[in-house]
Amino acid sequence: MIHFLALAVVFSVVWTAVTGAFTIVNMLFGLALSAVALSLVKVDLSPGSGRVRPLKTLSLFGLFVVELLKSGWRVARTVVRRDMDLKPGMLAYPLTVTRDFEITLLANMITLTPGTLSVDVSADRRTLYVHCIDMPDADAVIADIRGGFEKKIMEAFR
Repeated sequence: MIHFLALAVVFSVVWTAVTGAFTIVNMLFGLALSAVALSLVKVDLSPGSGRVRPLKTLSLFGLFVVELLKSGWRVARTVVRRDMDLKPGMLAYPLTVTRDFEITLLANMITLTPGTLSVDVSADRRTLYVHCIDMPDADAVIADIRGGFEKKIMEAFR
């Protein structure tokens, strides 16, 4: 129960920061919203459910920010070009992460990065289907995800 409350408070603080309204009412609304979201997700928050390494988690967040900026710049540069020579495509990304939390986090990080979109996860949870706005080399995209987001997620949460 203590882990549930602690996570709800953290989410509430993030909610307050994202909305930019630092009021008691907004903080309480964020807390209520977090509690509802956490109870819907039903994540196992017991101490033995997995390890969380704070420095590795911070490293994952840092990588996400860097990738967000780099891919945002690439997409913006592509959009303003006169000749958009794009090679859009779908790829089947073979997952190394196995837990629902890890798969969801990876899929969301990919989707939040401009130019890529997580479309679906296979029924056996071994493949993540990703659409790329420009994908001249699918193997390079797979290597980039594997050596970046997926590696950092495994370091932070295993």
